[in-house]
Amino acid sequence: MSSLSAPALRQRACEWVRQGRRAMLITVMDSKGSTPRDAGTRMLVSTDQLLGTIGGGHLEWQAIDLARQALRECGEQAAATWERSFALGPTLGQCCGGVVSLRFAPLNEAAMRDWPLSQGLHIELHGAGHVGQAMVKLLADLDFSVRWIDTRDSSDPGCGLPDDATLQALPAQITWLPSDCPEAEVADAPAGAIHLVLTHRHDLDLRIIEAVLRRGDSLFAGLIGSQTKRAKFLHRLQDKGLSADQLAHMSCPIGLPGLQGKEPAVIAVAVVAQLLLLRQQHVAATATSAPSESDAK
Repeated sequence: MSSLSAPALRQRACEWVRQGRRAMLITVMDSKGSTPRDAGTRMLVSTDQLLGTIGGGHLEWQAIDLARQALRECGEQAAATWERSFALGPTLGQCCGGVVSLRFAPLNEAAMRDWPLSQGLHIELHGAGHVGQAMVKLLADLDFSVRWIDTRDSSDPGCGLPDDATLQALPAQITWLPSDCPEAEVADAPAGAIHLVLTHRHDLDLRIIEAVLRRGDSLFAGLIGSQTKRAKFLHRLQDKGLSADQLAHMSCPIGLPGLQGKEPAVIAVAVVAQLLLLRQQHVAATATSAPSESDAK
């Protein structure tokens, strides 16, 4: 079984449709109580392959069996679409105790039209050194779009950047962008993006974070470094004329506090965990501020 991010799973589904591959699309339509995955989670089931997951355990095994049974019984004909609810405790013996409603549908062009494009947050990741590479490994399985930017040439074996084979294998939601002037790339970022600055040079970090703060519309402006680096950068940015409000938007150090360790993998875990918490807070704030049906009338 392959666990993929939501954008990567949708891309693979499109490929299967183009190839004419017969498969079933299982979608979590609703969940109540304690359940392994939320509404909108999807997985693909063919006769010989599984992509994605709806949470594992007995629920997933039974869903896979039902999907493959439908494929066998329909032969070359299109399978039907149906929904079924599962009580995880009494029905499947899982300790979650919630109720999940699953939709089973043939994977076809109609299913792809009903499958929305990802609304995940966008990350501008400046720096492809050891920490940047460790972060991309984690982000490859998460619902973020990423523009990964560095000034160096990845074909140079001594630069410490990912090689061409690694870059070509990046999932669809992560785009590699070599740039001679990364601070200029800030202008092309979408509004409300997450900016993470972790290049190999402090002077480059300073130019990029200055451009991010001057733009002023980022959801998060993160700079890797210590409290000492933070203090020096704040002083230099203040000398460059940035206001107190602009400077207050810079987050440095980055990553959830309290996690000890300076290894690239540890730093990457701490930062990605911080981004997941940020996304959760953003979704909650967006839902709270959205007008209700009664307000719209």
